[in-house]
Amino acid sequence: MKHILLSIILLLSLSGCQDKKEEQAKHDAKIAQEARAELLKELKEQEEAKKRQEELEKKNKFSEIGITTEDGKIIIDTNKTKGFFKEMATKMKDSMEKLSQDLEKSMIKDDNAGIEVNETHINIDLNKTKSFLDNWGKKMQGFVKEFDDIAKEFDKKY
Repeated sequence: MKHILLSIILLLSLSGCQDKKEEQAKHDAKIAQEARAELLKELKEQEEAKKRQEELEKKNKFSEIGITTEDGKIIIDTNKTKGFFKEMATKMKDSMEKLSQDLEKSMIKDDNAGIEVNETHINIDLNKTKSFLDNWGKKMQGFVKEFDDIAKEFDKKY
């Protein structure tokens, strides 16, 4: 009788442990599911925020040039567009005038480009010139890419 009673107690205690393990596993699964749902929600919010930011950037690029889109219509503010291109032309003109004046004086010194010209010598630092041309090329590629993106955006929308 003693052995039977001990066997029953042992079986009940083991089944009680199994129930706790099952409850713990269910609880862990529930927590994991909630965490997964929370993470998916955060990722979705981040994607939406990124899309909104990209849309704002596109609108800013267009608005700088004077182009807006509303209700499927393209609105071009010619004054703003003219102003944008005039400002760009003015900057380029100023740079070219400064360069031509320096050339006339036979004195050029550009530390970024690695070029120094005076009345008697021309010094060219090829390392600086190479890095200057690389940077300038990257800037020009970015500029061309922006115009290409604008053109593609127009093609996509209209």
